[in-house]
Amino acid sequence: MNPKHPSESLTILTDLVLPSETNPLNNLFGGELLARMDRAASIAARRHSRRIVVTASVNHVAFNRAISLGSVVTVEAKVSRSFKSSMEVFIDVWVEDRESGNRTKANEAIYTFVAVDDTGRPVEVPPIVPETELEIQRFDAALRRKQLSLLLAGKIKPSDATELKALFL
Repeated sequence: MNPKHPSESLTILTDLVLPSETNPLNNLFGGELLARMDRAASIAARRHSRRIVVTASVNHVAFNRAISLGSVVTVEAKVSRSFKSSMEVFIDVWVEDRESGNRTKANEAIYTFVAVDDTGRPVEVPPIVPETELEIQRFDAALRRKQLSLLLAGKIKPSDATELKALFL
C-alpha cells in the first residue's frame, strides 16, 4: 500500500455561526462545534483511506476560546498518523476577525477513525509520511497518545508502552 502525506487528507470547512447554534451567551454550542469537527475529520479520514470510516474515539478536545454569534469558523482536519486500520485526525478550529480578517486559533481536537469494509470489518489503511515540522511533531506524538489510550484501557501492559517509557527514562 502506497504511503500518503497528511496534506492529501486536508479538509477545510468554513461556516457562519447562526443564532440557532448558540447558547444564552450567544456563543456557539460545544456540541455544534463537535459535530462540525466530526464531519471534517471523517472526510479527512475517508480521503486518506478511500474507505468507509467510523468514529472510534474523541481523544482530546480543547475549547480554548468562545466562538460568538456571527463569527466565521474554519475547521481544518487532516490525518496525523495511521496505524493498521485506524487513523488519528488532528483538527484545528480557527475564528476569523470580522473587521481585519485575521484568523485566531480557537480550539483543537484529536479524533480516531477506523476504516471498514461494507460489512463493518476493519480494513488496512495506507501509512502516513509527514512532511512539515508540525506534521512530524503530531505524527510522533500520535504513537504516545495511542499507547497511553491502550494502557489506560488495559489493552497493553506498562512494559509494552515503549514510547511512554522513553519519556521518563
